[in-house]
Amino acid sequence: MSGDPHRYEGLRVGIACNIKTDPGCEEQAEFDEPETIAAISAALRDGGYEPVVLEASRGFIRKLEETPPDIVFNIAEGKSGRCREAQIPAILEYCGIPFTGSDAAALSIGLDKALTKRIALSFGVNTPPFHVILAGASDIPDGIKYPVLVKPNAEGSSMGISDICIAGSAVELQPLIRQIPCGRGEGLLAETYVEGREFTVGILGNGSGARVFEPMEIIFDRQRGPYKIYSYEIKKNFREYIRYACPPELPEDTKTRMRHDALTIYNALGCRDLARVDFRLSENGTAYFIEINPLPGLCPGYSDFPMLAGFHGVTYNGLIRAILHCALTRYNMKACAET
Repeated sequence: MSGDPHRYEGLRVGIACNIKTDPGCEEQAEFDEPETIAAISAALRDGGYEPVVLEASRGFIRKLEETPPDIVFNIAEGKSGRCREAQIPAILEYCGIPFTGSDAAALSIGLDKALTKRIALSFGVNTPPFHVILAGASDIPDGIKYPVLVKPNAEGSSMGISDICIAGSAVELQPLIRQIPCGRGEGLLAETYVEGREFTVGILGNGSGARVFEPMEIIFDRQRGPYKIYSYEIKKNFREYIRYACPPELPEDTKTRMRHDALTIYNALGCRDLARVDFRLSENGTAYFIEINPLPGLCPGYSDFPMLAGFHGVTYNGLIRAILHCALTRYNMKACAET
């Protein structure tokens, strides 16, 4: 697969998105900055497409009718609930409009961390021991292996993950589950903390043509507490705390295992076109699957997925057009060679 794929001259590409209006609002953490929308639009325009911004608000269907796109480049996060990332894809499926990325089913499953882990385990992929604590529950589940990291079960962008989200005992866990918000009512995931190194693997494409990037290591130069936590605060100010290495210094079999497990989960969920898969490598060399993001951020200079692509020689504009190319190929939409 080329990082700068074919040109589809004259196609109108709708960009389905939730635009961030309050940078300091954690509820909008997954929404995209206007600069990201502008960067995607520029990349598409540079490839010969006609981009049209379609904000994922109440008038979304009306916008589709007023400016019918040939295909939609979907980065919309949705508004509420465990299936919020599936809302816009479901509308597009209902209307019969092609779109980039995973379908409603894969996005719903991928956002539910516990459900995804159960599927991963059924395919032989290692994941740390975990329990789901339902919203409002006061009892601590039996069999928890401490220390345990507590986070919302159905959130992204490290939302709800603070610097004090790890409990070393049941005594510490009890107040913690009252402090951490249960996302939007979907409960908390209590997962045994893995001391070790953090990695993410990117996937671009479909079927036998899927490209699985080498793992990128997220290296903590500074910590905000005793544990290495990729918290919301660290993610917002990543340049102060972390740096990246790709390819990382790892044995080849470890890198191969991460890439294999990432693709296994990607295919098991039925993901399409792109996704990012996160791992922790324990001190004894065991790679543990943490979560998958079938709708990874595409903010230039900030999001992990474009950084991964960049380490592999794919420019930002080339990445945006490659994602679109993957979708156009899936829908058998006619192409002509790029000049």
